[in-house]
Amino acid sequence: MDGSIAILDTPAELTALEKCLLNEYQRGFPLCSSPFQALAEQQGVTEDVVIETLTSLQQRGLISRVGPVFAPRRAGASTLAALSVPENRMQGVADFVSSFSEVNHNYEREHSYNLWFVVTAADEEHVQQVLDAIQDSTGLPLLNLPLERSFYIDLGFPLWC
Repeated sequence: MDGSIAILDTPAELTALEKCLLNEYQRGFPLCSSPFQALAEQQGVTEDVVIETLTSLQQRGLISRVGPVFAPRRAGASTLAALSVPENRMQGVADFVSSFSEVNHNYEREHSYNLWFVVTAADEEHVQQVLDAIQDSTGLPLLNLPLERSFYIDLGFPLWC
């Protein structure tokens, strides 16, 4: 397990603290009983300021979540899935998929299955229930791609040098 901040988008106008939190804690987020206090001490601010800053980034849609990233098959169940979405429905379907707390992230790809997302839940049955709900509600073809072999790809990258 690693702690991380999942980043959706980053505009040019960010405070120094926002940039630091986004850049420095994509990996290496403190894994302790008071992680926001640990961040605050490292940044020379209060815990409330860190929490308010991260909440603001999330409310503005700049980050999707702050939390742990578990290695596949270590806790619960997950799958990569994709939908074939007509272009004129893309935003609505993407928003709908993102409304599920079990969906970690989604993104558009150039492919006939053009909206890809990861579903994580306590067990395979719950994962399947989410996939069924998404397919039933959208009426779109869904591709379920459960993990067969694991590869580690570090998706963190420096935002500001």
